[in-house]
Amino acid sequence: MFYDQPARYAFPLELSFLADRYQQLNDELAPQELFQQQTISDYILSKSLIFANINLKNDESMLYQRLFHIINPHLPKPDLLVYLHKDVSLLKKNIITRGRSYEQNIGEEYLKKLESGYWDFFKQQTGTRILVVDTNNVDFVNDEEDYNIMLSVMQADYEIGIHRLFF
Repeated sequence: MFYDQPARYAFPLELSFLADRYQQLNDELAPQELFQQQTISDYILSKSLIFANINLKNDESMLYQRLFHIINPHLPKPDLLVYLHKDVSLLKKNIITRGRSYEQNIGEEYLKKLESGYWDFFKQQTGTRILVVDTNNVDFVNDEEDYNIMLSVMQADYEIGIHRLFF
């Protein structure tokens, strides 16, 4: 429904995602054990701002950002942010292959806006280690060698800033 009528569904959907993700991250990450080595999450709350900036009207976006900035400081920040980049045409192919009916109407223009939103977000980050991995030519889901390479890449030490890795 969202991709067919984004103006109608964007605000309640984005608020719902924000609340759900905050609760999930708060429940899983906030009570860190003292000697826990690492936690891997497939989501950071800031991702919701990227989507909100694309999907919401100006007044909705301003309210959303106010709420975001109230709750975001209460969550731990990642030691390393990993972004798995794939060309938009390949993303679209993956979406079609995945076969979720509600995703089939996602357009390439929307995916390009998201990609641009991520890059804008990365450029604004200070004090964060960001690793951008080009995944156009890897299959770490079905190829064990690619998977092991990905594990070693994520365990490497990176300086603060944006780092790009091409396979």
